[in-house]
Amino acid sequence: MFEHIPVLLEESVSFLITNPDGIYVDATFGLGGHSKRILEKLSNKGFLVAIDKDLEAIELGKRRLEGYKNIKIVHSSFSKVDEVLESLGIEKIDGILFDFGVSSLQLDKQERGFSYSKEAFLDMRMDTTSKLTAYDVINFYSQEDLERIIREYGEERFARRIAKAIVERRRNKPIETTTELSSLISSVVPKPKDGSHPAQRTFQAIRIEVNRELEEIKIALEKSLRFLKSGGRICAISFHSLEDRIVKEFFKFHSLECICPKDIPVCRCGKKKELEIITKKPIVPSKEEIERNKRSHSAKLRVAQKV
Repeated sequence: MFEHIPVLLEESVSFLITNPDGIYVDATFGLGGHSKRILEKLSNKGFLVAIDKDLEAIELGKRRLEGYKNIKIVHSSFSKVDEVLESLGIEKIDGILFDFGVSSLQLDKQERGFSYSKEAFLDMRMDTTSKLTAYDVINFYSQEDLERIIREYGEERFARRIAKAIVERRRNKPIETTTELSSLISSVVPKPKDGSHPAQRTFQAIRIEVNRELEEIKIALEKSLRFLKSGGRICAISFHSLEDRIVKEFFKFHSLECICPKDIPVCRCGKKKELEIITKKPIVPSKEEIERNKRSHSAKLRVAQKV
């Protein structure tokens, strides 16, 4: 089986499960690492709903969980968590876990087109049944849109230079492969001082655009809050500042009682506090975990509880 090391496994699951008899959601099933640990912690009365948009990951992950009866695995996006739960007749849940970003399976499988170091068609779709690919973004988006995406989603200071180079190159022929794009970026951008690859930020940006990642996170957080029981928890693992910022701001906003301007003596907004932030600072991997799994180094776990 494909090697899979779940990030912040013990920390996330221990925060998530407050009631072993409860109903939980693993919103990013992947290869089933977190789901397996959750099931080990649940009683026979407990139940787990696992969601993933990657069919290949689901098929591999199912093998890990053979023998478990109290789980339902659904091929869907976590932004449709409401539809998934309603289809199963579930009105309330005790907790939901998100493990954002790209999986090891997607990065390491050459033909999926996520990696800047492995030659493949520019795909980058987490859900291979969806239509938009990285090829479409690179070859058909305007220079202005490419620049905006690379700057906003990749936090790349050379976004304008990269977008211009892409548009100039594709005038002659389409940019078709990951290594073509990676080489082009490397030829116009200086090597980062931190030792990372010059194309890393751009590849992140294109991947986020193809999969609507940030938009889906915002939608999923809002929807999951509606299904949480009082005392139920949202546990969210992020891997870069854009994801973490969304989670942090969501938790903060929903932990506030009133958002009226300070000069208004009586509350008019009517906003109620919905969340209690459990992790005042994010939980990060230990040195030992980072040594075992280098991809965990940027992970941050934030937890909030429904009041």
